[in-house]
Amino acid sequence: MGSRLMNKKREAAELGRIRTGYSRPNPNPDKGPIPVKSRTFVLTSHSREYIEQAAKLYGGRVEQWTPQRSSIAQWRVITEAPELKAILPAGDPLHQYNEMWGGGGCERRCDGVTELLKSQPCVCLAKYGENWYERSARQVCRPTSRIGVFLPDMPDLGVWRLETKSHYAADVLAGGLDTVLQATEGKGLMPVRMWIEQRTRVVDGETKQFQVVMVVPSLPKLRHALSGPISTAAALDPASLDRPAIEAGPAVVPDYAAEARQCATVEAAREVWHRANKAGHVDPKGTDDLSQELIRIADDIGKGIDTQTGEEPGDDEPGPDDEGVYDGEFVEDGEQGDEPPAAYPPAQWPTAAVPGGGRR
Repeated sequence: MGSRLMNKKREAAELGRIRTGYSRPNPNPDKGPIPVKSRTFVLTSHSREYIEQAAKLYGGRVEQWTPQRSSIAQWRVITEAPELKAILPAGDPLHQYNEMWGGGGCERRCDGVTELLKSQPCVCLAKYGENWYERSARQVCRPTSRIGVFLPDMPDLGVWRLETKSHYAADVLAGGLDTVLQATEGKGLMPVRMWIEQRTRVVDGETKQFQVVMVVPSLPKLRHALSGPISTAAALDPASLDRPAIEAGPAVVPDYAAEARQCATVEAAREVWHRANKAGHVDPKGTDDLSQELIRIADDIGKGIDTQTGEEPGDDEPGPDDEGVYDGEFVEDGEQGDEPPAAYPPAQWPTAAVPGGGRR
């Protein structure tokens, strides 16, 4: 049997990422790229093949792209599809932290109460209070949500990591997924629809726009999402959950009467009735038509009547005994002569063929 390291994560290979924004060059060469919020998802990967396939499925133009603070070029496509259909893997696929990143990597990672890298109380909450998330990303951590999903129409087995740094999206993602996980207990796959929703919020008289990533179970009815785990086949084809079941055709009833007529004994004919009774094809009390017919056939067999033709045995031809055996007659030697009768008359030569019998 195989074994696993107990202190290691068991995650599927990451084939690419699903992003909610991109960057464009800054007109000022002394400044960094300008971040842009996208109305559709942006797929990125180290594999050009994956991005080309994504462009065929979801629209958009394939282009080479280098992430910020990286020197390794990747490929990306800004999709044109309003939504993506994906599948959530089993377990809890959502990971959320408040994070701050710098030139040296992740500087702070907090679960909202404790900053985990230095095992200290939440720095942002202690310094700026409950509304710390309204401050600039340069001052505070950013609520970061990551969720791995399968894209069933893309090649290869692996997950695409959806990542968003929206405070409001963090609430919506956690609430929706927790409802599904409560129903399924994290067992089995779950088909979902994902899209980016633009929303507004008024704070201190000022209207602010923000994005929310929606991840909603893609099932025909709500009860399908809340009734427990679904099969892998249903996850790949959710519409099958609402299709009417195919009705079974009428059961084929054996021709018990024909079987009984082939029997040589009464017991064998009765056994046919017992099989029909076990299958539920006759009345256990024997009052139905089929039972009555089987009884008549058994009686005919007992009387020696031919069940196929209905012919009765003659007076000089006794019928079979209880075991269906007919008495045979033995002929003693000598009763019909010492020699058995010839099957054919003795051969004779034709007149013309008798030697010496021809005429000249």
